[in-house]
Amino acid sequence: MSEEPPKRRWTGKPRGGDGARQLTTRVKNKRVKESSKKWIERQLNDPYVTRAKAEGARARAYYKLAELDEQFHFLRPGARVIDLGAAPGGWAQVCVERGCKVVGVDLLPIEALAGATFLEMDFLSPEAPAALMATLGGAPDVVLSDMAANTTGHAKTDQIRTGALAEAAAEFALAKLAPGGTFVTKAFQGGLDAALLARLKQNFAKVAHAKPPASRTESSEVYVVATGRKS
Repeated sequence: MSEEPPKRRWTGKPRGGDGARQLTTRVKNKRVKESSKKWIERQLNDPYVTRAKAEGARARAYYKLAELDEQFHFLRPGARVIDLGAAPGGWAQVCVERGCKVVGVDLLPIEALAGATFLEMDFLSPEAPAALMATLGGAPDVVLSDMAANTTGHAKTDQIRTGALAEAAAEFALAKLAPGGTFVTKAFQGGLDAALLARLKQNFAKVAHAKPPASRTESSEVYVVATGRKS
């Protein structure tokens, strides 16, 4: 018998207005590169990173999906979910805790999670869609994609590369989602390709852009949430 996944009660975003002074941690090691220093400081001072560690969430991204679901209500008990770009498993945690059956895929290995199955493979490989569908055992009610290409430092290039992943995820969702299903994907500022966005609007009852509070203010990421897959 598999162990029960830990239950976590979602209570919204971290609050900082309790009158306590917020201390900022600085990295003083002169041998650390300035870019690395800024990243480390951001991690040390990020309330969502702190909360994830305290609550056992696998990543701060856990809260992004939790907040999106609080807004759009697409994770229902018994729903079948495919999680694209699943590592390290934060989104799968949210799905399992809300009673969903989850199959995730990623190039990176993912620590086992009761209630979820992870495939270590390239989603863009020809065999991936069939493997996901066979493992899930039926049409997904929800397709999630938090995939992002490795950054190059060139904003336009990174946007194009991540946009291509979002397009691949959308094509999969359009082909495999059950009627009434939901598709959620990461995009960057400027959103998805106009033609792809038009296709989603034709095939879903509602398409919206959202930036959950857990998404850093300075980040250009947004999420496209398409609900009500038309039959």
